[in-house]
Amino acid sequence: MKQRVSDLIAAEASRSFVGRQCEMALLQEGLDSKLPAIVFLHGIAGIGKSTLLAAFLEHARSAGARVLALDCRSVEPTERGFLRALSSVLRRKVSSVRKAVSILASRNRRVLLVLDHYELCRLLDSWLRQAFIPQLPSTVLLLLSSREPPGSAWSTSPGWHNLLHTVELDGLSSDEAKLLLSRSKIPGARAAAINRVVRGHPLALTLAASTLGQQSGRNLETSAIQRVIEELAKLYLADISDAPTRQALEASCVLRRVTIPLLSAMLREVAAGRAFESLRELPFVHSEADGLHVHDSVKQAVAASLRSADPIKYHAYRRSAWSELRSQLACVPVNEHWRYTADMLFLLDNPVIREAFFPSESSLFSVEPSRAEDRSAIESISARHEGSEACAQLSRWFAALPQSFSSVRDATGKVVGFYCLFDPNAAPRNLLRRDPVANAWIKHLRQDSPPKAGRVLFLRRWLADASGEAPSAIQAACWLDIKRTYLALRPQLRRVYLALSDLAPYASVAQKLGFCPIESAACKLDQRTYYTAMLDFGPASVDGWLSRLVAAELDLGGEQNVVDLEGRQLVLSGKSVPLTRLEFAVMQYLHERKGKPVARSALIQDVWGHKYDVGSNVVDVVIKSLRKKLGKYADAIETVTGYGYKLRYGN
Repeated sequence: MKQRVSDLIAAEASRSFVGRQCEMALLQEGLDSKLPAIVFLHGIAGIGKSTLLAAFLEHARSAGARVLALDCRSVEPTERGFLRALSSVLRRKVSSVRKAVSILASRNRRVLLVLDHYELCRLLDSWLRQAFIPQLPSTVLLLLSSREPPGSAWSTSPGWHNLLHTVELDGLSSDEAKLLLSRSKIPGARAAAINRVVRGHPLALTLAASTLGQQSGRNLETSAIQRVIEELAKLYLADISDAPTRQALEASCVLRRVTIPLLSAMLREVAAGRAFESLRELPFVHSEADGLHVHDSVKQAVAASLRSADPIKYHAYRRSAWSELRSQLACVPVNEHWRYTADMLFLLDNPVIREAFFPSESSLFSVEPSRAEDRSAIESISARHEGSEACAQLSRWFAALPQSFSSVRDATGKVVGFYCLFDPNAAPRNLLRRDPVANAWIKHLRQDSPPKAGRVLFLRRWLADASGEAPSAIQAACWLDIKRTYLALRPQLRRVYLALSDLAPYASVAQKLGFCPIESAACKLDQRTYYTAMLDFGPASVDGWLSRLVAAELDLGGEQNVVDLEGRQLVLSGKSVPLTRLEFAVMQYLHERKGKPVARSALIQDVWGHKYDVGSNVVDVVIKSLRKKLGKYADAIETVTGYGYKLRYGN
């Protein structure tokens, strides 16, 4: 059989691999073992995790193991998204954990399941540890590769101690660093001088071989490694003589992943295809199935430099990328939405929102479904911060709907906080009526109900043992876990209601996120007022909401002079024009797909929540009313004959 190009690439990667004998031996030990095992490989950015993985995977394949590798950069961090990604590598439909386990168990040889860039799937950590991994057959070795070490729950949960092996990568030794540099034709004396600067950091060594080969690096010797990488990245960028490639690299560093359509939108006068191929050749750019990925450390350095040196260009790149992604998001299948939503989120500079979906550091706390034995701890925390009536309500909810509670645990496994989140349709009606807070939300839903297909969540309460409902690391861990539920319920999730006794600490953040107070839902328990805030995601659910957050940060609000999303109204020539609930929902749906034809069936399905009825004219009635209210702008809603409608107006 003739060799494939992929075989040649793997062989070359194996020949260029340097050092890591101890780490490789430990990985091979896990592969050879008859016992089930989980290996957690971690280390700072650029330390060589991907290089070690590539060499080990080649060894595993040659040893006869079946290798299944998932790149978490492309995995929606939900159970549904993980199983979909697993289906792709297994080349078989995987609709449940049981089905996945059945397929994996049917193989007689050792299976190596790899989750690379695992830090981006932190929202899935509890589910994987509790629901997926325990059911894996003993023939499977699970390898998790992450920038962050495993969370505390991996060591505190009973039974995991002897199954989890942790491997931390450090820099290469002096001899290994010299060997790596020698392959770039750097002589021994110069290699030693360079390594004094970069201290065995593999990415820095690669950059240094290109930028410091003939230059003095003494001015960097006292810098922290990230600062060294930043300076080396700048030097590398300056040394690129081809202007289109340099411009493409700058633009690429504001993106999560690089595609030709994105480059075309951002670099209008540059041949996007040629620029894409030029980027592919750079030593810190990796080609994956979903596009090119610039190494995060280089990306961070170049983007920071561009933001500082030319903020106008930096802003323009992000605006162009957002416009292209929004157009693509309106056309891709639902199962592809996460990829584009994640791309949009990456454009955010707002740490409040970005950290909620891409946390930069692992939490000190783990969040998992509450156990029956957690009830006393939850009631104790409630009693510390709530009155007797409020405590009684939470106790009733735990008794009737224990699956709605999630517990926050510290490094010792102690319950230090909790939250209660549920779909009111799954809650006992008598309990909804007895609880003043939930009953107020039900009344509001009757007065202002979302479309029939829209899901609603009640975030009944969250509390930390020391700080109650106030902002804290425990509260942040709760919200991170709640975001997983947001993503899991896309595209049906429409609203979230929550209760607070003190709105002030959250006011500015809540306003940025789109929460609005519902004054009519305020109620008293134990002589304390509980206020309600509600987030309506809009017709496009979570994806549309996130798109609007990015647009607001990028000041892409030109459309607001026609559609005021926050005020749920039209703004024409400076005057407000109120809309009914259906009029606003239809206008918002068209607005989020501006310039794209929208089918009548899609409007009825997503806004009304009904299946398409050929004889129905409900859409026509609302469109006619909207055109009347638009007045001289009525032509903005264009009829697409035989199909539906399209919204067209300029920024």
